[in-house]
Amino acid sequence: MHKKELRKILINDLQKLSPETYKEKSELIHKQLLQEKAVKNAKVIGITISAFPEVETRTLIETLWAEGKKVVVPKCEPKTRMMTFYEITSFDQLENVYMQLSEPIPYLTAKIQKEQIDCLVVPGLAYDRKGYRLGFGGGYYDRFLSDFKNSTISLAFHLQVVEKIPIDAYDVPIEKIITENEIIFCK
Repeated sequence: MHKKELRKILINDLQKLSPETYKEKSELIHKQLLQEKAVKNAKVIGITISAFPEVETRTLIETLWAEGKKVVVPKCEPKTRMMTFYEITSFDQLENVYMQLSEPIPYLTAKIQKEQIDCLVVPGLAYDRKGYRLGFGGGYYDRFLSDFKNSTISLAFHLQVVEKIPIDAYDVPIEKIITENEIIFCK
């Protein structure tokens, strides 16, 4: 199956989640993530601001702040397809940009270097058990991950784990996938 078809099927399946199921499964995933050694030991955590139907991250971010973690979120540069991470201490430091994305407002936030991110929560639409992911088609995370040396974890609903993801030479697998049912060790 091609990436485009797989994206369409998964978006359709995810949109069938009821608000209650979505919230309940997101909370189960959050609990597991917060127990992860990589998260407990991290001072700086990179994460995106989710948009339905991705696993919800706003309440997770609030918990990370309460635990004293620095939370950094990406700002995408569409011309170069690169990302820069900025620390946010409030959701008021975000703006809505294209494709439902909430991104940091650079002049209200502090830029963080890639090496400072201890644990990166990598978004996606589908994952296989080897850690390969199907993103939303921009290639931003593949570029960022090409030389990222620290922990990578993805949060996914169980239905997002598929048998095989079509991969390209530049795709970088993630280390761990956390679903409401299990933790998948990929590397």
